Amino acid sequence: MGTHAATMRVRAGVRSSPLLLHAGTPPTAAAAESGMRTLVTGSSGHLGEALVRTLRARGADVVSLDSRPSRYTNIVGCVSDRALLRDVMAGVEVVFHAAAHHKPQLAFLPRQAFLDTNIIGTQTVLDAAVAANVRAFVMTSSTTVFGDALTPPADQPAAWIDESVTPIPKNIYGVTKASSEDLCQLAHRNDGLACVVLRVA
Repeated sequence: MGTHAATMRVRAGVRSSPLLLHAGTPPTAAAAESGMRTLVTGSSGHLGEALVRTLRARGADVVSLDSRPSRYTNIVGCVSDRALLRDVMAGVEVVFHAAAHHKPQLAFLPRQAFLDTNIIGTQTVLDAAVAANVRAFVMTSSTTVFGDALTPPADQPAAWIDESVTPIPKNIYGVTKASSEDLCQLAHRNDGLACVVLRVA
């Protein structure tokens, strides 16, 4: 399995960088070009909806899952529901995992909700993907995982970020997204699942 050079040296907070790329062919292109059955979790959110629209427009066979109904979601359910994920994953070749509780929800959701969805949910989706012999798994993370690592040294105008920077998350959202990245790395190392993690801003 090849590892692509996927690090983009960026000034913190300006634009996102693709990280932890471990797939032989970019999954988005592969899914669209071949009409692969593709699962998008979090399809009622902004990023998930955009993925569904883009993939369908390019000819992919998209299955979409979210806990909230929308015109872009055809299965309503929770990503931590193992039985549901087992059924949903049947025939799926590529997974885009965008389901998560996000930073703005820190204001009104308990920490346990972030653990349940962002960590347990991610592990559940990974387990189902491995069991179904999925070809590629893409997870959307966040630059929030960097946390205090984004604070520049006193003599520098900005912090320079690449894959070598150790995240220092400042809140439960950042902690759960960093942990989800670790789960993807475990699935890649231990189960051979081709994983891509994208830290988006």
